[in-house]
Formats: sequence, structure tokens, C-alpha cells
Amino acid sequence: MMHKKKNKMTLLIFTLLLIIIAGVSVVGIVRNTKEESFIQGEIEFTELRISGKVAGRIDSFWVEEGDYIRAGDTLVVIQSPEIEAKLHQAEAAEKAAFALNQKAENGLREESLNAAFEMWQKAVAGAEIARKSYNRMLRLHEKKVISTQKLDEAEANYKAMIATEKAAKYQYDLARKGSYKEDKQSAMAQLERAHSVVNEVRSYLDETLLTSPIAGKVGTIFPLKGELVGQGAPIMNIIDTTKIFVIFSIRESDYPILSVGKVIKGYIPALNNQEIYMKVTSAKDLGNFAAWKATKQTGELDSKTFEIKAVPQKVPEGLISGMSVIIKK
Repeated sequence: MMHKKKNKMTLLIFTLLLIIIAGVSVVGIVRNTKEESFIQGEIEFTELRISGKVAGRIDSFWVEEGDYIRAGDTLVVIQSPEIEAKLHQAEAAEKAAFALNQKAENGLREESLNAAFEMWQKAVAGAEIARKSYNRMLRLHEKKVISTQKLDEAEANYKAMIATEKAAKYQYDLARKGSYKEDKQSAMAQLERAHSVVNEVRSYLDETLLTSPIAGKVGTIFPLKGELVGQGAPIMNIIDTTKIFVIFSIRESDYPILSVGKVIKGYIPALNNQEIYMKVTSAKDLGNFAAWKATKQTGELDSKTFEIKAVPQKVPEGLISGMSVIIKK
């Protein structure tokens, strides 16, 4: 009797387990059926990150999160005392180089001209004395007062002084025409280097005033006013409201619904299920790590996951990045 009761109890427990397993299976099938009745995607906006080339302290923000801006609008001003100090140093070096260049062009040339002119005048005077001395020696030689050797010496001295005078005249002419080419080139090169340093530092100083390269909407602003930011540190994101995508991650079996080139209709729950039409522009395999594992029979192939990108044909008003888009199968 006890043995029969024990068998009945075992049978009852076994039956209850079968009922529970069957119930769980039915719920799973129902849930899978519901999950597979639609495809869910997400709105994504293209974002541009704004960062500075110089380190410094946030002086002021000219925009707030959510502001709509145009290309070229000022976004933030960064205060950088180091860059300002370098600019002052570079400008001082530029002024010094300019003064040296002016001296090479004017002052040094004038001094050289005066010195060359004096040398030439001395040579002219020396040649004139040598000429008179030679003429006197010539007359004395004709009167047999001096020897031929003395006359030859006077003539040689006269010719040497004429050559000296010509050489001095040549040097004066060169100075007058700007003969100190090397000095002038060196001074000009220093000035050009100083110019380039100033321009380089000014370009860094320009980077302390950041402007938007595109029209769009201000997204997240990361630092607070007065905070220090490093070189290349992100300061804010600008949302390009002209480049909007809808991204879907789908099973391989759903690809025919969202194949490239198709125009599909979806609904946006956050906007009272407003309709949105999109054109599928690209699809890519997300790799084996994102495969859907077979759940029906042993040996069934795994289903790959694809990322689908679609572009709205018309952007609904009030659309925000992150909103869901639903496509009914």
C-alpha cells in the first residue's frame, strides 16, 4: 500500500515538472514571437568634438548646451598666459631684427660710403702729388740734374698712385651701389625668421578663441568655466543636424527587410509614433562575437548579426539622438 502511494507521488511530481517545462517553453515561444514581430533601431547624429591646440584656463563660454549655431560662431575663449608671454618675446625679437635690418640698409651703408669716399679722396690727393713730383723730376732730368734712375722711380710712384686712386674709386662706387650684400642678406634673413616666429605664436594665440567649423547644435560641454584644460582635451561636442542616421542591429534572417537601397517606413514612439521614411545606405557584418546562436536543432547554422545604416528622407521636428525607431515586420 505504501509502495503504491509512493509511486503515485512520484508520478504526480513528474507530471508537474512536465507541465512547468511546457509552460516555460510556451512563454518563451510567445516572447520570441513578440520580439520578432518588430525591429528596433536608434537615432544617431554625427557629432564633432571641439578641442584646443593650446593648454590654458577656460575664460568664457559663448554658447550653452542646446544652442543652435552657425559655422564660424565663437564657442569658447581659453586664457593662456604662456602663449601671451611667448608672443611678447617674439615681438621684441622681431623689433630687434627690424632695427638691425634698417642699420644694414641705411646706417652701415652710410658709414661705409663715408669711409670709402675718404679713402678715394686721399688716393686722389696722393696721385696729384705723385704727378707733380714726376713732372718736376722730368724737367730736372731734361736739364741733366738727376739721373734716369731717379726719373724712373718718380714715374713708377706716379703710376702706382694712379692705380691706388682707381682702386679707391672702384671701392667707393661699390659702396655707393650697395656692395655689402652679405650683411644686408644676413640682416634680412634674421628679420624673416623673427617674422615667422611671431606668426607661429600668433597662430597658437588664435587657437585660444575656438570657433565652430560647422553649423549645428551644441551638445555636451565638458569643462566648467575657470577649469584648466590640456592640449587636445575635449571641450564640447557639436551635433551636425544635417547628418542623421538610424542604426539597426538585425539578425541575418531579417536582412531582406532592410537590404541596401530599400526605402522603409518606421515609427518613432517618443514622437507619438510619428512615421519616418528611411533609405538603407549600408550594411556590415558585426563579426562572430555578435552571432545569434542556433536554438532550434543541433547542427543548425548560427545567424550572423548585421549593422544597418539608414538615412531619413525627411527629418521629423523634435528628433533627438538616442530615440528609438520601430519597424514592423
